[in-house]
Amino acid sequence: MLSLGIDSGSTTTKGILFDGTEIVSALLVPTTARPKESLNTVYKALSQNGVDFTISTGYGRGLLEQADKKITEITCHARGAAWLNPSIRVVIDIGGQDCKAILLNEQRQVADFLMNDKCAAGTGRFIEMMMRTLDAPLDSIDTFVQGKKPASISSMCTVFAESEIVSLLAEGEDAGNIALGMIHAICKRTSFFAQKMNLEGKVFFTGGLSKYEIFRKTLEEYLQLEVHTHQMAQYAGAIGAAVIASETL
Repeated sequence: MLSLGIDSGSTTTKGILFDGTEIVSALLVPTTARPKESLNTVYKALSQNGVDFTISTGYGRGLLEQADKKITEITCHARGAAWLNPSIRVVIDIGGQDCKAILLNEQRQVADFLMNDKCAAGTGRFIEMMMRTLDAPLDSIDTFVQGKKPASISSMCTVFAESEIVSLLAEGEDAGNIALGMIHAICKRTSFFAQKMNLEGKVFFTGGLSKYEIFRKTLEEYLQLEVHTHQMAQYAGAIGAAVIASETL
């Protein structure tokens, strides 16, 4: 029996094919200006040999007509993170355009959560735009900031931060220092946001930025808690959807 979970995010659309025990296949594609097309691309690619139950999640979950059920991303991210690492009690997700902090109870179910989707500051889209201003690829950020000292970034507004970065570059500030300063600003803002809840235990870091060790390490520094991640952490929402779907079969 095969279940399919698809997470329609603001930046990427992820799909997971699950056999009830293991991940059979995974696919990630950019979310285009027409998110329904991205959803259908993932669905067709992963369901070509047949699936028994499909759950969609994320911002565009309502657009997938083939979905048997649609579930909020909070529930799916929590379930997917706990499947990847059963020892965690907190999930912090930095997505393309939002941030989420989720508390899990002893049964690894959602106990509480906070979500910030009102401002792009502190999200993946923010760091992508700022790295573009620095003329450096995001994928190289771990080596780009190695051995650097964080420059002070006073603004977290996307427009003002870009202006501030241009000014710092004009003053001769090292681009790596500026990038590290942005990382510290994002992680500090995220930890302040998450600590509005009573955090305890291990933290699991998901979202596109979880691929970069400097973000995990800096977030751990500000949270003062163990922060773990996984090579499949960006797929947490889709994994959770697929796991939940498998339990309905």
